[in-house]
Parts: sequence; structure tokens; C-alpha cells
Amino acid sequence: MTATRTILVSGDAAAPTVAAATALHAARQGRRTLLLAADDPHRTLDAALGTRLEPEPAAYAPGLTVARIDEQSAFRHALGEIGGRLKPALDLLGAEPLDPEELTALPGTARLALLRALPAAEADVLVVLAPPPAELIGALALPEQLERYLARLVPEQRQAARALRPLLAGLAGVPMPADWLYEGRSKAAGVLAEARAAITAPGTSVRLVTAADGHPYGELRRIRAGLALHGHRPDAVVVHGALPQAAAGSPDPWLAGLARRREEELAALAATSDVPVLVTGLAEVTLEAVADRLYGSGPGPAPLAPEPWSVEDRLAEEGLLVWHLALPGADRADLDLVRRGDELVVGLGAHRRVLALPSALRRCTVAGAGLNDGVLAVRFAPDPALWPRG
Repeated sequence: MTATRTILVSGDAAAPTVAAATALHAARQGRRTLLLAADDPHRTLDAALGTRLEPEPAAYAPGLTVARIDEQSAFRHALGEIGGRLKPALDLLGAEPLDPEELTALPGTARLALLRALPAAEADVLVVLAPPPAELIGALALPEQLERYLARLVPEQRQAARALRPLLAGLAGVPMPADWLYEGRSKAAGVLAEARAAITAPGTSVRLVTAADGHPYGELRRIRAGLALHGHRPDAVVVHGALPQAAAGSPDPWLAGLARRREEELAALAATSDVPVLVTGLAEVTLEAVADRLYGSGPGPAPLAPEPWSVEDRLAEEGLLVWHLALPGADRADLDLVRRGDELVVGLGAHRRVLALPSALRRCTVAGAGLNDGVLAVRFAPDPALWPRG
């Protein structure tokens, strides 16, 4: 079975149009395509398509089906799975369980619903109208974060815990976790592994959408850095609302000057970007026209592999090992580094990631760090007490 090509379209108010045009283009290329609306409470994708999206996929055009992620249903389903486990505790407290009609999705449920939808999609191409970039980065980071919490709070050594539970309960004087806790942990770990596999698959990528006006390029750099921190690289930047080239020769000096500034900004973005920059203008009023302008007759941008993070051996020259972390777009003022045992906590503005140190670096102390040309270089000096002699 061919792996699904997943495109997460995220950005400003034009993202629904770009997502719809991208899905339509894939379907016209002969690929079985599913277009999903995620975290779209105002039904902006419905307006772009001119139809109402429902949780059940419905045919929209030849080869293209459309649907929306039902956050409420996903929340009720998740609670339903654990409701039976909670009932004895609720009975003990004298509490009455909530009826399904009373349940309202909590903040963060949309991220979980998106993560569960990605591995479940059955299509050659999955196009998702994703949350705005900051929220999308948080969603992409969630499986790794939750896996870490599970490993710390509910250790995986289930069999040992079961065998020792009576002894430990006697020593501690408190009841030990029941079997259902470990069973739930195993199930949650499986769901997280599926979501993480879908996110990190070679065919999964993010496509950023931004307006030609408003000088958004500083924000694009910060988004790019946040994605890179969590191991993702956008496959393209779509700039919409560009003025036609003829505007630069307009007799109106204000319009001509504006058009020239826009051209210079786009040229600067294309020159400094390591991903394709696609442009759509004001004249494209149909989804077909937007798709033709962005992708032509080709398949569209291919997913780009994230830049590798590597350890450089400078022991002979400087007595150091240097860990190079590619963070294009990162600003030194936004960086925050903390060594915590065998981990390095990297903060980048609003984003944070806990990285396990490569084995050689665990026996070192941090000797400094520097950011140059979008690469964070963290220097490590061997700890004489831990480093092998000779």
C-alpha cells in the first residue's frame, strides 16, 4: 500500500482557499484525495468550497472527498473509553456521571482530535486545513511530550510492578495502581506512537500561507524556527494577494511604488528562503485558478527532510564535542538553554523541547553555545570523572 502524502496547510485567512486548491489539484492529478478541516469553528473551509462539511467524508469532485474533524465526538469517544474505569470511583464518591449531551470539549481537545485523525486517514493524499502555526507546532510536539510524561508517571515495567504490588503496598502503606492503569498506559502509548509515526513520516509536511502585505516575513522566520525545533521543515511558503506585475508600470505613482516594494520583498524572501516560495495574486478567483497559478501541471512541492543534527568531534583540536542543532530563523534573543541531567532543554520563544543528549555528551559538561547562520552549536567538554582514560 502506498504511504499517504499528508499536507498540513497553516497560516492566515487565505489558508482555507490554499488548502482547498491544493486538494483539488491533487485530485485532478489522479490521486485519491481527502480534504479535512481541523479546528475550523467558523467553517471557513465550508465557505471556500461552497458546501457544508460533515464528519462523514462526502464526495466533492472526482477523486476528492471532504470532511471535518468533529472535536465534540472525539472528546465524547475518549471519555467513553475510560468511563467504565471511572464508574467505581464515582460511585464511591456518590457522584453521578455526566450524560453525553452535557459534555463539552475542553481546551486542547482539538489537538488530540487532529492527532488521532492523521493515522486514520485512508487516501493517497491527505490535505488538512490545520490550526494557525503556533497551535500547529504545539500539536506536532504533543505526542513526544505526552510519551515523556507517560514514561515518567507510569513506568513501562508493568510485569514487575504487578508482581511486586502486594509487597510495595505493604511497605508504602498505600494501594498500588490497578491493572487497568497499566492497560490504559499501553493503549495510550500505542495511540501516541501511531500519531507520532504519521507526523514524522517522510510524506508529511507543513505548507505555510501568508499575505503579501503586512510585512509578515519576520513572523515566518519565527514559525520556521519553531517547526525546526521539533524536527519539521515546511515544504513551501504560499504568498497570496500579490499585485500583478503590470502594477509596477502604473501611471499612479502610489500604486507603482507599492508594486515595486512588494516585488522587492518577494525577491528577498525567495533569495533567503530554503524552501520554495509560491505566489498567487488577486486575479485568481476560483479554486481551479488558484491551483493552476500555484502548482501548474506538476505535482506540487515535495516534502523536504529536516536538516540533520550532528555531533562534531573536535577533541583532538580543541578538546570539545560540538552538537549542531539546525534552527533556521532562530533569534539569539529568543533562545534559552538548560542542561538537566542527561537532557538539554531548548527554549525558543514560546516553544520548548526536551532533548535527550547523545550518549557521548552525557559524560560531558556544557562549555558554551553560539548561534550562527541558523545553527545552534552547543559545546561540550569531557568530564574527567566520567570520560574513559587514554
